[in-house]
Amino acid sequence: MKPEKDIDFSSDLNEAVNCLKNGGIILYPTDTVWGIGCDAKNSEAVKKIYSLKKRANNKSMLVLVNTETQLEKLVDEIPEITWDLLSVAVNPITIIYDKAHGVAQELIAQDGSLGIRITHERFSNEVCKQLGGPIVSTSANLSGEKSPVFFSEISEEIKKGVDYIVKYRQKDYTRHLPSNIIKLGKGGTVTIIR
Repeated sequence: MKPEKDIDFSSDLNEAVNCLKNGGIILYPTDTVWGIGCDAKNSEAVKKIYSLKKRANNKSMLVLVNTETQLEKLVDEIPEITWDLLSVAVNPITIIYDKAHGVAQELIAQDGSLGIRITHERFSNEVCKQLGGPIVSTSANLSGEKSPVFFSEISEEIKKGVDYIVKYRQKDYTRHLPSNIIKLGKGGTVTIIR
């Protein structure tokens, strides 16, 4: 893959963050697959993603944060085992926490839980940093269709339905796997979902 210039990265990042701040939705690379995202605190933007994906709004979507500090602002209590799981994880890991808050109500499951992943991928990490909070991360496909691993696999319907398409990593054909998903429940129970 040809290296991408930092000046293009900065411009791309600014465009994406401005779009999010103005209630838009973006198509962007993550540490797993290509995703559709918005400011996780913006209820109207979250509804736009559900509509674009033709996804039932009772199927929750996860959020990305860039630091433990951002994570701590979204849940009442982070079980101690979280830090162990994060320290040994080889693949990206999404953890579902109880008693979530600080995001649009549409993102919180009926049981009050929310899937959150700390992203270490360059672009998504910087977006969270610049925005100062979480972003929605849901695969860039219509509900029920295959998740696009590469930009070239994203449908025209999805591309036309977003407000900004990130340029960074469009020509990257490095294979990234979906994240492992673990639910942490009461009393330190750990349930492996994927």
